[in-house]
Amino acid sequence: MIKADKTVVKETLWVSAWMLIFSVIMQAVFAFCGIWNYTVLLGNLLGAIVMILNFFFMGITVQQALVKDESDAKKLMKLSQSLRTLFIFVCVVAGVMLPCFSTIATIIPLFFPRIAIALRPLWKDKQDAKEVSVQNETK
Repeated sequence: MIKADKTVVKETLWVSAWMLIFSVIMQAVFAFCGIWNYTVLLGNLLGAIVMILNFFFMGITVQQALVKDESDAKKLMKLSQSLRTLFIFVCVVAGVMLPCFSTIATIIPLFFPRIAIALRPLWKDKQDAKEVSVQNETK
């Protein structure tokens, strides 16, 4: 079993926190529009869990690829991307086909990680600046 690097865990937690925030907002929008039911919640959970797992396994794969030579790393990344895409596809098809999941609520969370990743530099620069200033103060 491969142990996840602290960076992989940290970034996965970052994406997971934003997934939770965006999911709550999505649930509120569905409720405000008067179309909320349990299928919206289940679809949201399915989509969010799938994307968090996708992000985590991508991080693990990158971690593994860093210790391999270039050609093996490329093969590993291609295989991982194919398997993760297949996993997402199967889960989305299940979310669309099974009546216990809302189709829209299953699909919308697939876009949340991209938004979270796009927002990351806004906080990362501030965090890095704080860490540098703290390190300078302790010297």
